[in-house]
Amino acid sequence: MVFMDNFIKRNKKIALELFYKMSKIRFTEEKIAEKYSEEKMRCPTHLYTGQEAIAAAVCTLLKRSDFVISTHRSHGHYLAKGGDLNKMIAEIYGKVTGCSKGKGGSMHLIDRRVNFMGSTAIVAGTIPVAVGLGLSIKLHKTNQVSCVFFGDGAVEEGVFYESINFAILKKLPVLFICENNRYSVYSPLKVRQPEGRNIYEMVKAMGCATDFGDGNDALGVYEKVKPAIESIRKGNGPFFFEFATYRWREHCGPNYDNDIGYRSEKEFDFWKKKDPLRLLEEKLLRSSVVKRKDIETIDENISQEVEAAFEFAEKSPFPEKDDVFKHLYNECAQ
Repeated sequence: MVFMDNFIKRNKKIALELFYKMSKIRFTEEKIAEKYSEEKMRCPTHLYTGQEAIAAAVCTLLKRSDFVISTHRSHGHYLAKGGDLNKMIAEIYGKVTGCSKGKGGSMHLIDRRVNFMGSTAIVAGTIPVAVGLGLSIKLHKTNQVSCVFFGDGAVEEGVFYESINFAILKKLPVLFICENNRYSVYSPLKVRQPEGRNIYEMVKAMGCATDFGDGNDALGVYEKVKPAIESIRKGNGPFFFEFATYRWREHCGPNYDNDIGYRSEKEFDFWKKKDPLRLLEEKLLRSSVVKRKDIETIDENISQEVEAAFEFAEKSPFPEKDDVFKHLYNECAQ
């Protein structure tokens, strides 16, 4: 605790940046949950509430030029990397001003302005893409990092092992971030993976540098990932992290779903007490680098920013019917 208090005092700007990013993600996700029942957002949404610390810490360490690629639960990664909030909300509303022209929805976000290279609904589908980006970095000698976020369920796909193996073999500058939130839809780890096996240890046995951490501790994630990124930039090859965390809301949708029986209220309450945003807020206040009124000002500013994004989305037009076949792969074949 003393160490983290000292870290905050020495790195006030970084600590506040982490808090801002986490708050922005939280406010955005909770506003989506609040407004989803209006039925103006007609795509599935996988909310990141409860997992904000990982995206915020990792993306704060990455440069604007570094690549990030994500999964179906991508809002947090997109926003933490600096993705345009207005365009994200417009995309979820299916509007032409969205980051994918209103054609992709919640699970297909992209903002090449900050090198957020995309997300997809296909479990583990972006992992080989991140490795491909890593290969391009090595070939062009650009000293970038290719970072990919994915869940614990992705390590059950064959392409995960192929990608890890290739990245190790070629010493590619890839940062693998496994967000282990304990569930794949409604299936807990115990029915999907052998008891006693740790994902990060399994990957280490393949020859990759790995580590494990508390994904609800933003400062802890930052401190662990920082030297790993430095190592990657020095040409030492990929690094794999497994971070333990927990999603608050249902796998897909805006609701709480503890009533259907796949997880208990006791388990949920245990993890909610480990709220990453409140834990960081408490550390900031205890370290006296901010006061309660400063937190309230940050919250108010973010709230206004999020409200403005939803207003932008509501007022934006839908794509024209003639746009239906634009920006598609089949254009290249014609």
